[in-house]
Amino acid sequence: MYLVRIVFSVLCILTGINAGAQIVNVESRRIQTDTTGWAGSFGGSINLAKNVDRVFSAGAFAHLQYKNSKNLYLFLGDYSFLKGAQKKYTDNTFFHLRYNRKISNLLRWEVFTQLQTNKISKIDNRFLTGMGPRLKLSGSGRLQVYLGVLAMYEYERELTEPPVSHHNVRNSSYLSFTLKPTATLEIISTTFYQPRFDQWGDFRILNQESANLSITQKLSATINWNYLYDQVPVEGIPRSNYTFSTGFKYAF
Repeated sequence: MYLVRIVFSVLCILTGINAGAQIVNVESRRIQTDTTGWAGSFGGSINLAKNVDRVFSAGAFAHLQYKNSKNLYLFLGDYSFLKGAQKKYTDNTFFHLRYNRKISNLLRWEVFTQLQTNKISKIDNRFLTGMGPRLKLSGSGRLQVYLGVLAMYEYERELTEPPVSHHNVRNSSYLSFTLKPTATLEIISTTFYQPRFDQWGDFRILNQESANLSITQKLSATINWNYLYDQVPVEGIPRSNYTFSTGFKYAF
């Protein structure tokens, strides 16, 4: 069991597994490019360790984006699990599909849907769908600033005994800054705010700071900091948590 704890801690640092992942920052995964066509990145890992217990872990992600002069299509997919001593410690799945339509230089319209599971956060199943405006407040020079004001429907089934299900309608607003101080360094800061429309005291706040440093044209080093506060989490889950992760990303 001691080995399981060590491997799990290392994986959390290397892969950025968020023990309280309630909001996923899609903004940080947009690919900023002036060209049309396909872009994306992918990766995966498999780890096996044997001492007192056998520990097996695996993870994979895919990120695809298609863009033309008016439309942007974004697909994200992640899966990870960790198993040891005949017990599965993590089992996380995430799929996200988003469509962005450019109406003017200032205004875009977004539509999205998302499916998510997270064993650590006791989320058996979460389904989201929503839409709303995305405003480009600044897009000149090395700084880009976006404001999104979306509404979404949320269905959530908790991993509790007995199971509990929720049907909510939430606001999902975000403010995002992207700064490129040099040709090889990109810094992204994003803050999400998600209150329920019928109960504003039930809200979530996520802040993410990330930096991407280009090593080659396609390979970059990444650093990410996430802080989440959930006013009404699943029973047994803390209201606030944070993660820090570093790694590498290959883009095509």
